[in-house]
Amino acid sequence: MNARFLGIPELAEVPSVAVVVDVMRAFTVAAWAFAQGAEKIVLAESLDDALALKARHPGWVALKDGPPAPGFDAVNSPGLLRSVELGGRTVVQKTTAGTVGALAVKEASLVLCASFVVAEATAQLLRARGRDDVTFVVTGEDGQADEDLACAEYIARRAAGAETDAGEFLRRAAESRAATELAEGVRQGVHPDDVALCIELDRFPFAMVATLEDSLMVLRPCVVPSPTHEVPA
Repeated sequence: MNARFLGIPELAEVPSVAVVVDVMRAFTVAAWAFAQGAEKIVLAESLDDALALKARHPGWVALKDGPPAPGFDAVNSPGLLRSVELGGRTVVQKTTAGTVGALAVKEASLVLCASFVVAEATAQLLRARGRDDVTFVVTGEDGQADEDLACAEYIARRAAGAETDAGEFLRRAAESRAATELAEGVRQGVHPDDVALCIELDRFPFAMVATLEDSLMVLRPCVVPSPTHEVPA
């Protein structure tokens, strides 16, 4: 597989296939939202857009980075979200890096949003769809976030069919700047379990596919069929 690893500022053209990686914490949180029963996640362009969507759809759940804020129902923390019942609900998510990265490649033919908790399912979906040229969008720190790069590199190896020991990749994530800031309380809206939850490998059996629906970028879970079944391109 021909894999490229780019930060958001390096996206000079729309890739055909994009895997947008945000380990700490956007796409770990998104996976937990689906595990808690959310039907879909709408990725918002800005905080104002998130609040506007919430105003038009009072039943939706609005989620953001940082501390709690008026109009928002939750914060971008897997440790806090895992106790929230979201059965059948729509979540509106706006984060500093993850949602920005996904929106930057919204015109791609296939957009997957990923983190360690859905790594194998993401790799399986790439294999099932036979995608050889894949751009991994490393969202954190303008492409320098080692937790995101480690996860992207791990998924790329698994998508290529390589037997890969995840230990070194998880260690890099655990020792990353983001992990340190979360553990030391530098970032707000944090649960003590957030780092551990973000480096939990393959917690969930689904990948997450983002598509444009009525001008909105919408993320949904996708259970990957067994290799004996064909997956439409």
